[in-house]
Amino acid sequence: MYEKTYPNKRFKLTLEFLKKHVSTSETILDLGVKNPLSKIMLSEGYTIENTKGEDLDEDQSAILNSSADVVTAFEIFEHLLSPYEVLKSIKAKKLVVSVPLRLWFSSAYRSKTDKWDRHFHEFEDWQLDWLLEKSGWKIIDSQKWTNPVKKIGIRPLLRWFTNRYYIVYAERNSN
Repeated sequence: MYEKTYPNKRFKLTLEFLKKHVSTSETILDLGVKNPLSKIMLSEGYTIENTKGEDLDEDQSAILNSSADVVTAFEIFEHLLSPYEVLKSIKAKKLVVSVPLRLWFSSAYRSKTDKWDRHFHEFEDWQLDWLLEKSGWKIIDSQKWTNPVKKIGIRPLLRWFTNRYYIVYAERNSN
């Protein structure tokens, strides 16, 4: 096991899940602009190309023109109006996607200053599963985890026990 320190629990668990299902010999198209997690993936030996910040609801050309073996989408689909269209456009045979789960005690995230930094969807696990299956993907593995915060209050206490993130490894259905 590697002994590296990552910025937070989510990055560490995401990387462990990725390593379980994706070899460093496979090329990755990571949906979203370069970010701290994609930099960590590069440092771990993965070959990654990121999309450039285009509105994936409107422009899927980067996905359609990619020859990557794997597509990753870490906390991207909640920002899209139609993740179904994006999922249908993927040509790669493997997909690793994570989303924040809908929390019954907290409203959907919405930045007051950035029009792109908001969640149109906050999924329940069954909703993401259904979306993947309907768009032609077979779920092979999944995992959930909590995201505790060091604050005082009822909601911070609930975050210690309520799963916040859901990650899925899926393969393209052959039919």
